[in-house]
Amino acid sequence: MGETGDQLYQRGRHLATRGSYLEARRALASAADAADADGDTELSARIAGTAAYVLARLGDADAGERICLEAIERPGLSAGAVAQLQGQLGMLATERGRIEEAIGWFGKSIHGLSDEPVRQANTRVNRSVALMQTGRLDAAIRDLEAAEEVYRTAGLEQEANLAVHNRGYALMLAGDLVAALRTMQSVREPLDSESQLWAAINELDRAEVLRDAGLATEAERSLVAVAALLGRHHAPSERAAAEYQLARSLLNHDPGGAARVAGNAARRFRRVGSPGGAARAEAVRLRARLSTRNHHRSGDPLAPPKRLPSKEAVDGVARRLADLGFSADAEVLVLTDALARVRRGGAAPAPGFRISKSTRLESALLVQELRAADAVRRRRDGEARRHAQRGLDLLDASFSDGASLDLHGSVMMRGLGLLTTGLGAALRSGRPQTVFDWSERARLQSERVVPVRPSPDAVLAADLAELRVLRMNSPDGEWLADPRARALQDRAREHQWSGTGVAGVQRRATLAEVHGGIKPGEVLANFVFDGERLAVLVVDGDDAQITELDWTACRRVMRGLRADLDVHATVSTGPMADIVGASLADRLSALSAGLLQPWFAGTGAARVVLTIPGVLAGVPWAMLPAFRGVAISVAGSASGWLRRREQPYRSPARAGFAVGPRVPRGDEEVQLAARSWRDPAVLRGGAADVRAVTGLAGDVDVLHVAAHGRHALDNPMFSGFELADGTLFGYDIDLIPEVPDTVVLSACEVGRSSVRWGEEAIGMTRVWLHAGTRAVVAAPVIVADDDACDLLAAMHEGLAAGVAPSEALAEATVRTGIVAPFQVHGAGF
Repeated sequence: MGETGDQLYQRGRHLATRGSYLEARRALASAADAADADGDTELSARIAGTAAYVLARLGDADAGERICLEAIERPGLSAGAVAQLQGQLGMLATERGRIEEAIGWFGKSIHGLSDEPVRQANTRVNRSVALMQTGRLDAAIRDLEAAEEVYRTAGLEQEANLAVHNRGYALMLAGDLVAALRTMQSVREPLDSESQLWAAINELDRAEVLRDAGLATEAERSLVAVAALLGRHHAPSERAAAEYQLARSLLNHDPGGAARVAGNAARRFRRVGSPGGAARAEAVRLRARLSTRNHHRSGDPLAPPKRLPSKEAVDGVARRLADLGFSADAEVLVLTDALARVRRGGAAPAPGFRISKSTRLESALLVQELRAADAVRRRRDGEARRHAQRGLDLLDASFSDGASLDLHGSVMMRGLGLLTTGLGAALRSGRPQTVFDWSERARLQSERVVPVRPSPDAVLAADLAELRVLRMNSPDGEWLADPRARALQDRAREHQWSGTGVAGVQRRATLAEVHGGIKPGEVLANFVFDGERLAVLVVDGDDAQITELDWTACRRVMRGLRADLDVHATVSTGPMADIVGASLADRLSALSAGLLQPWFAGTGAARVVLTIPGVLAGVPWAMLPAFRGVAISVAGSASGWLRRREQPYRSPARAGFAVGPRVPRGDEEVQLAARSWRDPAVLRGGAADVRAVTGLAGDVDVLHVAAHGRHALDNPMFSGFELADGTLFGYDIDLIPEVPDTVVLSACEVGRSSVRWGEEAIGMTRVWLHAGTRAVVAAPVIVADDDACDLLAAMHEGLAAGVAPSEALAEATVRTGIVAPFQVHGAGF
């Protein structure tokens, strides 16, 4: 005997829930025929509602709406059936971008379903989506909490988990990224196991959280994969949503790519009958074409568009957005247009934007950036700095209290336009005090808070151990493509985001305090980059001078620097060695002439503190000829350097060493370095595993690790070095109760930083410093094993004698004659 109409309906409904829309449509068509044959009007109405949902998912929202409107007119329907169809009409109106209409339909449906709590909960979940699009996040969260309670009572765990996931999405829209990731992560595994489509939709929402946290590379890679998967599953509406979110991310650093992707999303939204989605995507496409001052992640400026879109086109899309209920999107588009025209030299727009408590952060920041840009146009740099400062104050006030390094990228991403405007206005002032204040403001965005050491976490330790195994089993570097690895990665990230407390907010030092903290024979070289100009503010105990540098020439020299350094480290013998060495020497001399010659010789300094923007993060400062024999310390900020220096350098009492696998001269390096110490602790072979090394780190003053390292550009917290049982990740450092004062990382590339949003740099060096280490010795590029062995062994002679790390490294360079890219980060003297 064949299936009944109700059985066919239940099967079609289940297939639709799993995202198998084509199969669901066939099952529902058969169910409709059976219901009509039986004269079951109630069942026909329910089938029509689900079929409308499926048609909308397949891109035909018009047909779905017609089915619902026809069904709702049938005589004899119960109040519950009518309410169910009203809920479907609300969902279809949401799809089509008619948000207020949708909320009205949902309200009627919820009222009519008062005797059917589960179906009422379904409608609450759908209404929460519409409420989120209008910014009514508290109301959306209330709907989701009520729905979850009903689902749990009814034993519908999967539906309850979906409500929890959506609540996490609402928290993300509210700006609470820590709670958003924690909430989504709590239900990720059961939802992902339901179907590939649900896993893709969950990944889409997760990628939005990562993007808003400043982790754009990882987010964009995820969004590209999700869009492709949704295409294979015949889910055009969700695919368009993924492309829309990808375009929003690309806006920050690739406006050309953003325009192309947003155009594709708009066309796809139009094909599925979603004018709201199409209007929002078209707004992103126009914003990309209006990007007049974007920067690549490296900090390099991107070429502005040759021609702006017409004012009529912008106003037309803005009106369409407002009519559809997307007033916040309309406001952002109008502000972006005004900003672009002011930066092109146009007159200031009529003042019509006011910032209130209800103004979204994105709009509020754009208002201040627009006011600052207009002040620059009128050559009122003081006014420009005031507006930029007000915008940054708004950003600081909205920033989460979390102390995670990851989240600092979000602040830099959102505030880059304000920071560069303020820095440019400061440089034009020519006043050292003003330049210092603004450069420190920029530096402290990436090290704003002082963290509390988190409590040891056995679950995190177990997750990291499993990740090590997954990474070892995937030597091609694609280990994070494994779904299990991604889930573990998110758990580690959520632990750090929510588990790293704040001991305090780092106060910005004044120029007078820097003067007082600099000793004779020392200078602070504060390099400042505003996106177009590079200058250095040189501060000693009495004076401060600004020197403008030739950024165009320096950038030209830097473009081939890393390649020369890598080849030089690997080609040490044979006829090519001299050629490679000469090429590198010429490049280093040119860079030294561009960055140091204009100011350094006249200082007579033997110790130099460097604070640098992201565009200079890859410079091997100790290799520049003018700095040979000079003690250098690369600090994240002058304020952070002074704070670390408040505690006088203590002569270390105990040193620990660890050797990872396959380091040709690792044992020899450690053996030579350990000779300088009394009773050194040495781990090698199988004994040098992650647990042993992190345990050793908590018991010594100086930790030296000789191991192969790798910088994870896409996910810097997963940078690390290889030990006997796999990679020691940045997250593992959270498991060390008390970190050493000095850490020496003789591991290729772990000193390299990931430059994000022009200033933000996160790598293994930053992880150790963030955890409380005073100084980290590391190299930003590959180092020849012979050079590392001999130079670092000589450096330990000074460390063991109580010489500060920067001075010990400089003295070792002079004694051995080895010129290598090792440098000291933090407070090296």
